[in-house]
Amino acid sequence: MNTTYIISGFAVGLLVGMTGVGGGSLMTPILTLMFGVSPSVAVGTDLAFASITKTAGTFTHRLRGTVHWDIVKLLCIGALPAAVATTLALKYFGTVDQRVGQFIRYSIAVSVMLTVVAILFKGKMLAWLNAHPERQLHGQSLSRATVIAGAVLGILVTISSIGAGAVGATLLVMLYPRLSSAEVAGTDIAYAVPLTAIAAFGHWWLGSINWALLGMLLIGSLPGITIGSWFARAVPEKFLRGLLAMTLTGVAFKLMH
Repeated sequence: MNTTYIISGFAVGLLVGMTGVGGGSLMTPILTLMFGVSPSVAVGTDLAFASITKTAGTFTHRLRGTVHWDIVKLLCIGALPAAVATTLALKYFGTVDQRVGQFIRYSIAVSVMLTVVAILFKGKMLAWLNAHPERQLHGQSLSRATVIAGAVLGILVTISSIGAGAVGATLLVMLYPRLSSAEVAGTDIAYAVPLTAIAAFGHWWLGSINWALLGMLLIGSLPGITIGSWFARAVPEKFLRGLLAMTLTGVAFKLMH
């Protein structure tokens, strides 16, 4: 079982490093469906996993110059207060309550499907924006939209641990269509570090992190995301995203039933 956890961590870390996608949307369902971890503990453990794993990925992307720190700052202005407020709401309603656990499970499924939509239609959205430059936001409007996007992601990530990857990357593409794929991945991973760290701290406060499980996942994920980040510019994106979309669709239906 320990080896399986390590292999799972490596595979997810590799995928996150290459695409900025797949961390929570794969790891949380893996913990819930394959290993029988409760939804609230799966979310809390995955958030701690993501915060540490993405720190390693951010370091690599920074070395390669693929992080836009001005965008990271705006996203965090919206995301971090939203994460704190959502954690307080979870504390009030109680994450160990059966109904809250079921709500978290359905939230994971919905977030996975949002990830699938983001993966499948990101290219078409980008093409439409490039064909209609007058629809692109600029100046203060762009800054406000980025802060709002961060707030939405902060809520989504704290409840389900999913959204900082594909959903966040798709929002970045829509708001900043001139960024390269590697810059989207690097910026997406960088802003997710403080967001997942604060959300993970909140779940630690709620008592929903399995530290032994986290340690085994990290043994695999840290080398995985470092290797993936170095190959971010060379990844066969179309094939990888198609495979990921099919896998996640199956995961979402399994979670719902």
